[in-house]
Amino acid sequence: MNKAQTRSSARSSSHPGSRTDSGFSYSREFFADLVDTALAHAKKLGATDAGAEASEGCGLSVSVRKGELENVERNRDKSLGVSVYLGQRRGNASTSDFSKAAIQQTVQAAYDIARFTAEDPFASLPDAADIAPPATHREDLDLFHPWAITSEQAAQIAMVGEQAALQTDKRITNSEGAGVSAQQSHFFSAHTRGFRGGYASSRHSMSVSPIAGRGDDMQRDAWYSSMRCADDLASPEAIGRYAAERALSRLNARKIATTQCPVLFESPLAAGLLGAFVQAISGGALYRKSSFLLDSLGKQVLPKHIDIGEDPFVRRGKGSSPFDEEGVKVQARTVVEAGRVQGYFLGSYSARKLGMKTTGNAGGSHNLKMCSRLTRAGDDLEAMLQKLGTGLFVTELMGQGVNYVTGDYSRGASGFWVEKGRIAYPVQEITIAGNMKDMLKGIEAVGVDEYNYGAKTVGSILINRMKVAGS
Repeated sequence: MNKAQTRSSARSSSHPGSRTDSGFSYSREFFADLVDTALAHAKKLGATDAGAEASEGCGLSVSVRKGELENVERNRDKSLGVSVYLGQRRGNASTSDFSKAAIQQTVQAAYDIARFTAEDPFASLPDAADIAPPATHREDLDLFHPWAITSEQAAQIAMVGEQAALQTDKRITNSEGAGVSAQQSHFFSAHTRGFRGGYASSRHSMSVSPIAGRGDDMQRDAWYSSMRCADDLASPEAIGRYAAERALSRLNARKIATTQCPVLFESPLAAGLLGAFVQAISGGALYRKSSFLLDSLGKQVLPKHIDIGEDPFVRRGKGSSPFDEEGVKVQARTVVEAGRVQGYFLGSYSARKLGMKTTGNAGGSHNLKMCSRLTRAGDDLEAMLQKLGTGLFVTELMGQGVNYVTGDYSRGASGFWVEKGRIAYPVQEITIAGNMKDMLKGIEAVGVDEYNYGAKTVGSILINRMKVAGS
């Protein structure tokens, strides 16, 4: 254990607003006072509107490799952000100093920026009618589960996971390490259009990354588990064994000849396809006209068997929230019904730019789920391979080869060649290519092997045809 490093971005505070029962240095009440002080000073300077948010995050991250401690990092960050409006001119500033003088200086900085910023006819706080009422803030979404774990305990858990991987098979010859992270944060926000609210949340994770084989045939893979509550995490033994099995399955990988064929995206990668769709129908891309799905509202962009729903109120959901980043009310809704786009992802600013109403998505999407009306209870990964027939099963993607303006898609990949519904052999050093418009319309099936990646949940996705460039 000779490589330990410890880093802290801020020290715990003994300020009168501190509280230790939750692991935070500051209470919600203290943050509310900070925000009110900032807003009052903004009004004193002559701001027509203002908003402020005080936040704090803290946590522990530990990594090990080959049974030895590699890193111990403790983070504790705090911030006060202020937005000041002078008519339709806006200025922003932030500070990590919570003294009264620093707050006044930060508000003054935001005010001065606004004074010298050009007017923007769409710049203002959300309309009062869109603000989430206080009663909705009390809905218990069960987002905060602090993990009272020491660095020694975290290191032990990580070592258990790594050891499980190394003991899975003698062909597991090395390790890139294992890690445990326990993170939590809270905030309080308010603005002069009547919003006041905030909440605490947590996110914990474990990961293991083993290496199989030797020499030119070494293969690496990894697996992890991430949850709001540590009790919901997969066991370190299960994570380690599964990571090892994934690495082993890639041994003796081959190159394949260039071809066109159906492609099955493993569920973690399928969540990325859903993410690309969200990006394409989000306000910023739409009003900048930098999306391959411009003017897609009400139009058929996916097959008729595909639905996408959004639900901000999933208990312990990683995309759950009682309101969006602007304090706007959120709601469960259907984003895609029978392949047709029913709504975009808009905050107040992008909605005004498009002549529309906010959808409560300032800050991103909330617990999206893609489903197929053709999916049956037995459509697990084995069944999806049968539906693939002969083609490529992709389990890893490299690079960021998505052009969101044209929809062109090209990424390095590895995975498995499948023949007659059965995995034949692993493949590597290939590129898959297509256009996102065609790929979305070419979705033939969605599996029940669902994977949750942040705010997105989807099973494996089968696309009817893509170009595969090999040797």
